[in-house]
Amino acid sequence: MKIVGLIAEYNPFHNGHLYHIRKAKEITGADAVLVIMSGNYVQRGTPAIMPKHLRAQVALESGVAAVFELPVCYATGSAEYFATGAVSLLNHLGCVDALCFGSECGNYALLERIAGILTEEPEDYTFYLKEALRKGLSFPRARQQALSSYLKDENVDQVLDEPNNILGIEYIKALYQTGSLIKGYTIQRKESGYHDRDLSGNYSSASAIRRLLAQAGSSIHLRSDSIYDEPPLSDVLTRLEDQVPSACIDLLRDTHLIRYPVYANDFSLLLKYRLMNETSDSLMKYLDITEDLANRIMNHIDDLISYEQFCDLLKSRDLTYTRISRSLLHILLQIKTADMLDYQARGNCQYARLLGFRMDQSSVLTILKQTSRIPLITKLTQTDSLSETGLSMLHTDIQAANLYESVLTDKFKIPFFNEYRQQIIRVDTE
Repeated sequence: MKIVGLIAEYNPFHNGHLYHIRKAKEITGADAVLVIMSGNYVQRGTPAIMPKHLRAQVALESGVAAVFELPVCYATGSAEYFATGAVSLLNHLGCVDALCFGSECGNYALLERIAGILTEEPEDYTFYLKEALRKGLSFPRARQQALSSYLKDENVDQVLDEPNNILGIEYIKALYQTGSLIKGYTIQRKESGYHDRDLSGNYSSASAIRRLLAQAGSSIHLRSDSIYDEPPLSDVLTRLEDQVPSACIDLLRDTHLIRYPVYANDFSLLLKYRLMNETSDSLMKYLDITEDLANRIMNHIDDLISYEQFCDLLKSRDLTYTRISRSLLHILLQIKTADMLDYQARGNCQYARLLGFRMDQSSVLTILKQTSRIPLITKLTQTDSLSETGLSMLHTDIQAANLYESVLTDKFKIPFFNEYRQQIIRVDTE
């Protein structure tokens, strides 16, 4: 059986994701699709709009054979960490033949060439990079300029301005650096851009869909500069019927104000409590926290009103809003640099936690049990095969999930559902 791996967030699931699943099978000739998906928190440094099990369910109903959770330390990391964690997990499963990702350019050869330069760091490229850094450019901008100079191609600037291209380059780098036998493919993103804020055709961005969902009676959780008239949910879902699969429409209707929407600002008080227990020195143990950022955080802690407002307050020419948001989330979830270094030294992902599978493709799980080089976790009580490092990683996942659930409990006044009680999703298509 040929299996293609996808790396996704599905925040929320939409037509572009469905196209990705189908196209990936087509161009790779795969018999089944396996997904590595972010859990309750995503790479841009925010909570997912809805819980991981709901997002996994729609993916399974849309044809995915199985969904595994990307550990939260990688799901909330930089593009490099995110890609390294996800690719390492695909490698460890031992049965994935191909990795197919979306990109704005759709040109795998170009992305592969750039990834090769960044991996090998030839002398001329290194010279251009150092020159750009001496001029005071931020590292991403300096790297972009150095690549343009090295390749003598101004179009590279445009390629490196697009988030999915950047992530694709990191996937290819991770394949190189791990000596992976997985073959890479890319498909071009359809119609809308990653950051597009308005619906477009039938393939709108997740950002545009989240923005529309936020109008359905939840605008108090938006950025302070966003003011909307609030239409009823039925009107919003009518507008989304051409943007997301019917299974997703049903889920959005049935769980609204019960299991979603969740926003960064819902974690504001939790963040403030965590920061009140830290010092500038203690903050520096968390991933992505520099001395300068730690001092900025502590100097402005009294000005924290909401999560998003604090990100706006802390951002600067060198520190983007997303970088700040991601850093604050690392503090909130207690993701430490030392732990990440330990994970990397031991092969990154220490286990594969199954979120759900399709009953009609359960043969994929049979194969995985034979090929996986890391423990497959189907029950949180069955962790005897995990190393101390693996237990530490899993503990962080569990604590992060329970924190997310506590926000749902408070926001929607529902009973708390401990992570140990979560069941694997089994989608029966009969």
